[in-house]
Amino acid sequence: MPRYLHVIDRLVHKVLTAFCGTLLMLMVVFTVYSVIMRYYFEDPPVWGDLLTVLSNIWLVFLALALTVRDRNHIALDLIYTRLSLRLAFIVQQFWSLVIFCLGIVIVYYGIQVVSTMGGRYWEMWYFAWEDGQIVFKPNYMPKKYAMAILPISGVLTSIAALMAVLEDSIRYAKGTFRLAGDDGTDMV
Repeated sequence: MPRYLHVIDRLVHKVLTAFCGTLLMLMVVFTVYSVIMRYYFEDPPVWGDLLTVLSNIWLVFLALALTVRDRNHIALDLIYTRLSLRLAFIVQQFWSLVIFCLGIVIVYYGIQVVSTMGGRYWEMWYFAWEDGQIVFKPNYMPKKYAMAILPISGVLTSIAALMAVLEDSIRYAKGTFRLAGDDGTDMV
């Protein structure tokens, strides 16, 4: 793989990993805060549960791209071990291309959902870009903001699948290809 693609790949992986870690931490913080406010002060925040759920949804969709790139998604390892390396390579590439297509579907329908999503979260405040500056908007965050993860995740998943196909193809051509989970390249 060209050096610049490898550098970009590693950078995106680190940023996504950090963002997923942050979302996980926020889920814990929102939950603990909501529980303490509910049971000890009897004054739960109206936004606590919603932010926990939204953080969870974003975490899962972003982790999908990481999982695809690391080739840690569900694979039929038992079947792969029974196939010749060439046939296993073809099957693995096929599934990576299926995941690429799934990412495209998520992008396509995600854009439709975001562009047509109505409604607002009455308990959420948000920031908006107006007249060349960021403006604080009290209450009523549009629901389409939460759904924006769909096209973002679709793009990231498709790119991750293509990178996996490219990397595996290069390794196969060099004779260094191994099955997913057996190649010793942890994306740390």
